[in-house]
Amino acid sequence: MPHHILLLEDEPAIADTLLYALRGEGFEVTHVRLVSDALRAFGDRAPDLAILDVGVPDGNGFDVCRAIRKTSDLPIVFLTARGEEIDRVLGLELGGDDYVTKPFSPREVCARVRAILRRSANGAALLRTRESAPPSGLPESAAVLALDEEAQRVACLGEWLALTRYEFLLLATLLKRPERIFSRSELMDLVWADAPDTAERTVDAHIKLLRAKLRERGASPDLIQTHRNMGYSVQRSS
Repeated sequence: MPHHILLLEDEPAIADTLLYALRGEGFEVTHVRLVSDALRAFGDRAPDLAILDVGVPDGNGFDVCRAIRKTSDLPIVFLTARGEEIDRVLGLELGGDDYVTKPFSPREVCARVRAILRRSANGAALLRTRESAPPSGLPESAAVLALDEEAQRVACLGEWLALTRYEFLLLATLLKRPERIFSRSELMDLVWADAPDTAERTVDAHIKLLRAKLRERGASPDLIQTHRNMGYSVQRSS
């Protein structure tokens, strides 16, 4: 079965070019022009990946991403005519997997889509909804944080954390080497290797999000330590 792509793009010339390129690569594409149509299409049939234009007449791709992230870790690529760093950081903070600035090469978009699909943890079954994946097999360890690397999840005080792909990769990197200080540049190389244009401040944004999720579970956000002018580490827990 071909991978199913949801494309939100309101500019006909760009949409036609992407549709031609994606379908030429063997993808099945559902094209919509409005946020409302994108949400309806997502509800009717969950895609394997979404390509979302940031600016459309009835809202933006960030709105769609927020709605999707309430139930799904679906891979998301943002398209935008704006190249400001704050837009890129916001898209990644919301759980986006990549960010392409117009004008772009349709071949490049197809290559990025294939790379994201290939890297997805669950192979061909790319959609992972939190509601349909009950927290079974909770760890017996008394550790505050427990890493299940094979299943790509982390438990906090006996409950699985709801993490985006980059949040998991960042926390897993720190947990594998407790008390080891990782610089921002090291974390960028290890976690965001597939997104080389991402700014280092994205690390700080994701650390902030992880600390908030630890706090929600009743754990101390200080489990993740900030080392001024050096980087981050995670405390050894037992």
